[in-house]
Amino acid sequence: MIPALILAAAFLTGSIPFSWFMGRLMGVDLREVGSGNPGATNLMRSCGRFPGIAGLFLDALKGAVPVLVVLQSVVDWLPAAAAMAAILGHVFMPWFGFKGGKGVATALGALLVLSPLPLLCSLGVFIVSVALFRMVSLGSILGVAALVPFGLLFGADTSVTIAFGAVAFVVILGHRSNMGRIIRGTERRLGSR
Repeated sequence: MIPALILAAAFLTGSIPFSWFMGRLMGVDLREVGSGNPGATNLMRSCGRFPGIAGLFLDALKGAVPVLVVLQSVVDWLPAAAAMAAILGHVFMPWFGFKGGKGVATALGALLVLSPLPLLCSLGVFIVSVALFRMVSLGSILGVAALVPFGLLFGADTSVTIAFGAVAFVVILGHRSNMGRIIRGTERRLGSR
């Protein structure tokens, strides 16, 4: 019963639409501008760098907090499950008809607490990809695709490796339309309008 309540709380924490709230403070409904996504990338594109960075931090924080709360749990799979619950809360926000963001920032916060070394290496893949191709979407896809290999390389336990695989699946699935635009050569690049 307690793990189920913890996972429900993690899901609800992950579902807090911080970036959308920040957009509303600036008079913008993120669901009606740009990509229509209530996440930090759309916030940055629609409202500017400072709000975007603040939204990214808050979206990462809501992933980190549930994992921090249960990190020392005697139930060894609970931190990984809490990470996934928070990420799914962001992707399937109940307040917006179960349509949310793509989960990248929330995954960043959750996995940084859960298993920092594989996450930091995957973050390196993201940074290099964005620097080379100037596409946040492509960097996100390549970064999460690297999670499981880095997890295996650094000896992450089974529950963490499963969480890495699930995160990669959810984030890549959320980027289906981006992948189509990348293939067609029409995906927006950083700095473009």
